Amino acid sequence: MQPPKISNRFRRKAGEKAVAARRERATIKALVASGELFFFDLFKDERKSIARMKLIDLLQSVPGIGKVRAELILDRTKISPSRRIGGVGHRQLELLREEFLLMKNSPQSGKLLVVSGPSGVGKSTITNKLRTDERFWISVSVTTRRIRTGEVDGVDYHFVSDDKFEEMIKANEFLEFAEFAGAKYGTPKKAVESALQSGKNVILEIELNGARQVRKSSKEAIMIFIEPPSWEELTTRLTNRGTESENSTLARLDRAKEELSAASEFDYVLVNHEVEQSVSELVSLALR
Repeated sequence: MQPPKISNRFRRKAGEKAVAARRERATIKALVASGELFFFDLFKDERKSIARMKLIDLLQSVPGIGKVRAELILDRTKISPSRRIGGVGHRQLELLREEFLLMKNSPQSGKLLVVSGPSGVGKSTITNKLRTDERFWISVSVTTRRIRTGEVDGVDYHFVSDDKFEEMIKANEFLEFAEFAGAKYGTPKKAVESALQSGKNVILEIELNGARQVRKSSKEAIMIFIEPPSWEELTTRLTNRGTESENSTLARLDRAKEELSAASEFDYVLVNHEVEQSVSELVSLALR
């Protein structure tokens, strides 16, 4: 049996209806964002366009709730990220109300600062200076690379196998992840979310591809690029490290040229002439 033919008139009307529904949902989100419409009132709205709106999209429209906090709320309430407004049950509504109450009485959420730049520029030296500052929390990345002399597992990095890293990707445990210099690196999502919720300013020291991922997923992130005083200085720092083979150092220098050309993608550029000055500038960006 042949399926029934759909007329152009029917297609046109269906298209117009879909566009109208999208516009209506966009208007609703704008009203919620401005505070003119209360989040929980929408669960009594019987319009189909509202009932089909995803809960996570509506949550992100609420002032003070971004993508990271919205995902955390859904995780704690055990509500699926694909759940639509019309499918939220009475018990789930109660859990959401409890989350909003906790949010109201919890400390102001901290800021997410992404620090990136080429190898050897001094990113770790700068961020490590803030480890003892109670206003900040330095994220510890997961990596598949081999541990170096003097490094401590769980302090410098969480060192894992390739298989374990792949398991973490499949479980959606990373805020971002990327491959660099033959090894994989990733930022644990839950640890970052918890630190932000507690009011800490979170610093992610990550490479360029990871920073680009965070820029897409967390619009509120403050993007900071660290530059060396000169190319010659960067070359000297990398060569004198003594932790890499000659081929690895050359690969990092080639990569550094690409990274330096991407500085304009960031909100702020700090030239690391002197570590203490760079630390002061980083703190001022977080606390402004």
